[in-house]
Amino acid sequence: MRTNQPTTIRLSEYKVPAYLVDTVDLRFELFESGARVHSTLTVHRNPESTEEFAPLELDGDSLKLERVELDGQELAAGSDYNETGVQLVIAKVPARFELTVVTWIEPQNNTRLEGLYKSSGMFCTQCEAEGFRCITYFPDRPDVMARYRTRIEADKASCPVLLSNGNDVDRGDLEDGRHFVTWEDPFPKPSYLFALVAGDLVEKQDTFTTCSGRDIDLRIFVEPRNAAKCQHAMDSLKRSMRWDEEVYGREYDLDIFMIVAVDDFNMGAMENKGLNIFNSSCVLASQETATDLAFQRIESIVAHEYFHNWSGNRVTCRDWFQLSLKEGFTVFRDSTFSADMGSPTVKRIEDVTLLRTAQFAEDAGPMAHPVRPASYMEISNFYTLTIYEKGAEVVRMIHTLLGPDLFRKGSDLYFERHDGEAVTTDDFVKAMEDASGRDLAQFRLWYDQAGTPVLTVADDYDSERGVYSLKIQQAIPDTSGQTNKKPQHIPFALGLLGAEGEALPLRLGSTEDAASAPTERVLELTDASHTFEFHGLSQKPVPSLLRHFSAPVRLVYPWSREQLVFLMSHDPDGFNRWDAGQRLAVDVIQSLVASSGAGDVDPRLVDAYRALLADRALDQALVAKMLHLPSEAYLIELADSPDVAAIHRTREQVLSHLATSLRDELVACYNRNLGGGEYEVTPESVARRSLKNTALAWLLMINDDTGRDLALQQLSEADNMTDRMGALRALVNSDYAAERSQALADFYEQFQSDPQVVEQWFSVQASSDRAGQLPQIQALLKHPAFDWKNPNKIRSVIGVFAGQNLAAFHNPDGSGYSFLAEQVCRLDDSNPQIAARLVAPLTRWKKFAPAYSALMRTALEQIRDKAELSADLYEVVHKSLEA
Repeated sequence: MRTNQPTTIRLSEYKVPAYLVDTVDLRFELFESGARVHSTLTVHRNPESTEEFAPLELDGDSLKLERVELDGQELAAGSDYNETGVQLVIAKVPARFELTVVTWIEPQNNTRLEGLYKSSGMFCTQCEAEGFRCITYFPDRPDVMARYRTRIEADKASCPVLLSNGNDVDRGDLEDGRHFVTWEDPFPKPSYLFALVAGDLVEKQDTFTTCSGRDIDLRIFVEPRNAAKCQHAMDSLKRSMRWDEEVYGREYDLDIFMIVAVDDFNMGAMENKGLNIFNSSCVLASQETATDLAFQRIESIVAHEYFHNWSGNRVTCRDWFQLSLKEGFTVFRDSTFSADMGSPTVKRIEDVTLLRTAQFAEDAGPMAHPVRPASYMEISNFYTLTIYEKGAEVVRMIHTLLGPDLFRKGSDLYFERHDGEAVTTDDFVKAMEDASGRDLAQFRLWYDQAGTPVLTVADDYDSERGVYSLKIQQAIPDTSGQTNKKPQHIPFALGLLGAEGEALPLRLGSTEDAASAPTERVLELTDASHTFEFHGLSQKPVPSLLRHFSAPVRLVYPWSREQLVFLMSHDPDGFNRWDAGQRLAVDVIQSLVASSGAGDVDPRLVDAYRALLADRALDQALVAKMLHLPSEAYLIELADSPDVAAIHRTREQVLSHLATSLRDELVACYNRNLGGGEYEVTPESVARRSLKNTALAWLLMINDDTGRDLALQQLSEADNMTDRMGALRALVNSDYAAERSQALADFYEQFQSDPQVVEQWFSVQASSDRAGQLPQIQALLKHPAFDWKNPNKIRSVIGVFAGQNLAAFHNPDGSGYSFLAEQVCRLDDSNPQIAARLVAPLTRWKKFAPAYSALMRTALEQIRDKAELSADLYEVVHKSLEA
């Protein structure tokens, strides 16, 4: 068991760096046995620091120090400097100086995948958040920004491609079959944005002409076997570049933009200046190997990393407490981009589904933290949905409050005012205030208060006065370290519908003209309680509340089932149509759970789904989303002390009832959406395939032989991975055991040489309660294709089992919890970041019924008692047990 608690780092204790670095000159000598790193820094005292005679303290991790020189003179260990293993400290340095440090590292043995490591024989880096210190000694913090020049030397046969940030300024051959390339980045950047790649890669080239007429060289580097899977990423990159020019006025600034696909990567992708490094699953795609969702995800991630060029690189975060400054803002930007490229309503539904299912759970759990955290032990634990998704919602609310024109004015001011600087979330909000003239002082609480606000709405209709009133109360639950929270500034969009579904004018005062009154308003909530009166209404309306999900809140209002059915059919806001369907299904499922499954499924739910299947006029992409029942994860999140087995059983009961009742409509839906011509990733094509595969999955839920035959036929004839995986998933989740086994075997035989497809093959089994019970999961870990060093493989089996196969994971005997604890302990010795992220399902132990929570706590204690617990895992486990 670990005896030393990791240090807690607090925002309140932030101090400016005592020294700043002007330039960094790096020389990498890469060998099979390791790498020698020569680092030469030009340094000066920071005039803003009050520590005039502070020692020079450089961060380091897992380094072998070979030499230290100050202004050309070699320093002696002990007398001139001290090395502690995590720091190199030089007690006395002049006001300006040049420092050279030579270190030896072993990338081939780096299983943490931080700093410089090897993936499939390729050298690559991951320096965010604190990976650069695993390469050389450096003041590894984001507010130390410098210009980098990097020379890479390696064997020309094994590493013909040598890449780093910036522009290629020199190259040549060396002795013994080696060669070099020198890269120079003209823009100052923090060390976390440094990147290096060296290996045997092929490249796909293209060009992009900016709005000012500059031609940018675009290159995507991949292993030779993946050469045919780059076109979609390249097209996505060009769309992103054009969109950022048109919507934000941001033009790319270097002469070249590069992307590299890496198989072994802890994250999705990294926005290193000019050289983005991507997890292979986030860049490689073809219709034969990637699903529609993968195509859409790749487009979104390519856009996200490209948009970071300004919101993260040119303007970066002062410290890691400000992480959402770049991530929340950029998620908002990529979400808006994806909405513009496809169906805005469907994109909003997808974002809110993730938020309400997972981020709200994070807000209610032991690791709850504000969008701008006040403290942390290990920064890698704060790459969370709160930072990314809730952070994006905070930016979206500013956009809603200001409107698109003033928001654009604010973003222009932010980029112009802080170009080349490391700043804070306050600087971002201040730019929005200064550009718009709005006072956002209260709004800043969104950055400082943790937890999900709860809005409770009550209404009343005065028929004599023709006035409809809404009383809206807000409250924010207590979270760890935060109680008695202040009301927040919340934009609340709404509309009112008449008996025929017509949109009613929203007159907030009796003197307001009905003809000019809008049919949708954004109310601004700033107090604990507000009452709004709408005048001139001849009947009690049906409220359409929190349209577009205008704020990340829980909404409580006593809709009747009749009202929800009405909104499903008439609400002009597509998001609220979907939300009404979700609320109706949730109400039906929860009532059946409460009665232990007794009683019938409300026929209104069947009728609502029948109407959806028949509605050709409604956006079919929206129909496809509305046909999905609320997930088990969302139902668990909504429940107090959830009984997972009962929720799983009841949801399956409702789904089976719907499929049985709508069997003929499902067959017709399937047949109606067959064909469609050439494969395209358009909203219409994606909707058609989604509708077809949803119908197929429902048919196999009731063991329909027609559905089985359709699935087998689709599996054998499909010309794209979406349909192939749709059929495979339907079979895997059916009771056709023989067909399931054969389909899985045939699929693996066909795609065993493609790592990304094998990850999908793992996931489809691990997520299924029929094919992914614990013995099958344990068998997958012993499969020849499983690799303990590859995060994607780990996530596709262990992560999917614990996060998606909830009935199996929450087995009442606790075996799923013990299994996860064992795997987390094993991974902590090799990759602490992945271990700390995988443990998340256990951290919510207090939410569950006592029979579950006691076993989950025992599993956490099993991890806590492991010898030599990493700082990553220590923080998560101890906070969870102490909550």
